[in-house]
Amino acid sequence: MSADRSKISRSKPLYTAGQRAARDASPWTLVQGLLAPLQFLVFLVSLGLVIRFLATGDGETTATVSVVVKTLVLYTIMVTGAIWEKVVFGRYLFADAFFWEDVFSMLVLTLHTAYLVALGLDALGAQGRALLALAAYATYVINATQFILKLRAARLQAAAPLLTAEASL
Repeated sequence: MSADRSKISRSKPLYTAGQRAARDASPWTLVQGLLAPLQFLVFLVSLGLVIRFLATGDGETTATVSVVVKTLVLYTIMVTGAIWEKVVFGRYLFADAFFWEDVFSMLVLTLHTAYLVALGLDALGAQGRALLALAAYATYVINATQFILKLRAARLQAAAPLLTAEASL
């Protein structure tokens, strides 16, 4: 067994058996599974539009609309994710299993919301708001990476008993 797999099999499992059953039975798991790639696609399109605006000065309105859409998708995934977390872990946010991901999600939400506030107040200017959007997007990428790594670890933990059983044959 590799050191990576050995370490994962000894670490605390992400889900108890009951939590895994709740996760697998919840329709919110499917919702999260659909919204996450949708949000990433919206992010990629918006990122391109924001960079284009910053580089050329063209497409301010399109870039602005794309950031607003990205923020609305973020709010949607955060609300449905909180519901999912309540169903699986018994609390809306900051369950032990996803505590640091949720903490960083608050920064992601804060920066996206700051963009909307700046837009509503016509503050920072178009370039300043575009730079704020890029800062929000950077935090989103870090947060998405946190979740991907956490879910990968959960898959490896779930597979660890099978690997151990195979190794003992």
